[in-house]
Amino acid sequence: MLNRRQLLQSLATLPLLSSCAAPIQVRARNHTPSGLPLRRVNVTEDRVIRSIAGLRPYRPSGFVVKAERMNDKVIVHNYGHGGGGITLSWGTSHLAMELANQTQHRRCAVLGSGASGLSAARLLQNAGWEVTIYSKDLPPNTTSNVAGGQWSPTSVYSQDSVTPEFLKQFESAMRHAYRYYQNLVGPKYGVRWISNYMILGGDESVDSLSDTYPGMYPQRIRLSQSEHPFPAEHVLHIDTMLVEPAVYLPAMMNDFQIAGGKIVVKEFKDRGEVLELDEPVVINCTGLGSRDLFDDNELIPIKGQLTFLLPQEEVEYIIIGNRGLYMFPRSDGILLGGTYERNNWDTTPDPKETSRIISGHQAFFNAMQDPWA
Repeated sequence: MLNRRQLLQSLATLPLLSSCAAPIQVRARNHTPSGLPLRRVNVTEDRVIRSIAGLRPYRPSGFVVKAERMNDKVIVHNYGHGGGGITLSWGTSHLAMELANQTQHRRCAVLGSGASGLSAARLLQNAGWEVTIYSKDLPPNTTSNVAGGQWSPTSVYSQDSVTPEFLKQFESAMRHAYRYYQNLVGPKYGVRWISNYMILGGDESVDSLSDTYPGMYPQRIRLSQSEHPFPAEHVLHIDTMLVEPAVYLPAMMNDFQIAGGKIVVKEFKDRGEVLELDEPVVINCTGLGSRDLFDDNELIPIKGQLTFLLPQEEVEYIIIGNRGLYMFPRSDGILLGGTYERNNWDTTPDPKETSRIISGHQAFFNAMQDPWA
């Protein structure tokens, strides 16, 4: 694979390319560091196919992974991932599995069938457990189905509210998840590597996650204005993985069932119903449901709204930080976000936010240089 310097040198020697419309000049700035062309997203009202909203289960002090005994049950909690639910799912589920393996049991119930519940169930199956999933909703009707799917655990905690112990747990979960997802790259699970362009605020601004954990963000390059086609002065390039929920979650469900897992559709009205289950170990992956089931009043919803455009196969990069907006190119449509509304339980899309998301992206991409357009 060409490195960036080689790509710049080779592209600089290209002659003007001709087309039926007009000659165009293709430069390194119009390609990702891996050599893929950077094409403009076509943002128009008539290309909108749906708008949705979902609730992130957020705790200022971070997610919960811990075990506690209730009556004759061991409850292993695995919830509260904020905006990092899909990203961290394999990592926090690995930590939850380690806690479950400290018991003498090998039969458990997993509460929830989102990304965290499914990864916990699969890890326990691989460790020799008999697993039953109990969930009030199944994919595609879970919170995880509304997630964007970029691999990067954003909006997981408040820096002012976390302990050093949590940050160690967070890094451990992040590293485990990073490694697990690499094993799933490919069309079966809808996971792929992709260039991510982060729009920064100034010369000294950084992306805190990739700056703190650079080993999990390859091809991390700060770009000058002459090295990218976007209407922004300060841009950081990183590579991340993109997980498509519409592909990933059904594939995980299929793996779970092939491995002998059972699924029971059930909504638990209170903790008492949980404690009546036959299984001696319960893995709690109920997300926002843990607020009522297990009296976690720190847990609040963060409403996020998304608008999807018709797919564009030629768009193969992510944009983050365009005035708080972001774009993910998925096979089920070009995802445009976003919003971040604390303590809003309403999952109805707001037309004003939809308009803001569309107009913001339209202005950004109309100003982007695309020599092929």
